[in-house]
Amino acid sequence: MLGVTEFKPFLLQLGHDDFSDFYRISARSSEISKHRPFYPHKPGGTKHSHLLSALGVTCINDLRRKCELGFDGRKPACPVFWTLGANQVGRAAIIGWRDVIAPALCSDRPPVLWPFDGCLNDLLKPGNIVIVETYPAECYGWFFENGVNGKGKLEVRTKASSALFKWAVEANVNLDVALENAIQQGFPDGDDDAFDATVGLFGMLEVLLNRRKSGEPNDECVTKLEGWILGQRYSVPPSNTGPSLPFK
Repeated sequence: MLGVTEFKPFLLQLGHDDFSDFYRISARSSEISKHRPFYPHKPGGTKHSHLLSALGVTCINDLRRKCELGFDGRKPACPVFWTLGANQVGRAAIIGWRDVIAPALCSDRPPVLWPFDGCLNDLLKPGNIVIVETYPAECYGWFFENGVNGKGKLEVRTKASSALFKWAVEANVNLDVALENAIQQGFPDGDDDAFDATVGLFGMLEVLLNRRKSGEPNDECVTKLEGWILGQRYSVPPSNTGPSLPFK
């Protein structure tokens, strides 16, 4: 274990010194380490077990943060270090951490990170740039009574448009004409990526308009190391599931 207790100072180490290869995705299982945890570079003979063994954990839930575990019918999120498949987020995390957040934190006007820098209400002050994490799958239940199954299909996204329009009216949110058309047509150009981006945006607005609590738990491990998904209520994971996280 590396003894990491806070995400922000750890983030600024990544890509430097002992962590110079952190963002370089491992092509072979033998390359995986706690200093280079992203895997695999491409499909072909790759397994979750390669990642688990190299990082010294016993099950895939050990690589999930508390907010990524499944609950109440919501499937668990893909662990951030796995970089293969339609639901992987590892490659986006690399870009977000390396190319966006870390440079911003070193700028003359650094943003604040929720929940690492405090409760959302305390961070929302004039002049602050606040970065939060959203998970569209978490928001599906907020807007769609029966969730969204098969969102990769145009007809499914088109059918979901009525719920999105209903929310906008109830929340008194005025939509740009181009966005209205995209929603009405089921996002024909952006596929489910544009659909998810819109659901995630509406989810952030749901919290900012005080229609839903931000959800940050009173758990220092979460608020300092793991982070949290905006608007997700805190659910204590079963005692036999993660996360142990390889950097603690």
